[in-house]
Amino acid sequence: MSRQTEVLFRAILELQTIEECQDFFEDLCTMKELSDMAQRVETANMLLDGKTYEQIVKEVEISTATISRINRCIQYGNGGYRTILGRVSAEEKSSDVLE
Repeated sequence: MSRQTEVLFRAILELQTIEECQDFFEDLCTMKELSDMAQRVETANMLLDGKTYEQIVKEVEISTATISRINRCIQYGNGGYRTILGRVSAEEKSSDVLE
């Protein structure tokens, strides 16, 4: 990993609130880049929930080529999608219990 990439990852780890995260990523990325990343995370979540490519294309409006790439990452990648989406899901469930 390059020094620049490590600095970026360390900066992301320092974000403490949704607002800080939003401010940082809106400064760092274009709106299109943010939208693309959000689509990929949503697509990964849907794949992990067992949705079909057809269902995802209709709901997320993403290409089947991108869905396939995300699916390969889920199946053969480093586990990043599963780790983070598992944490987000657990956090959402615990916040639902508190409401």
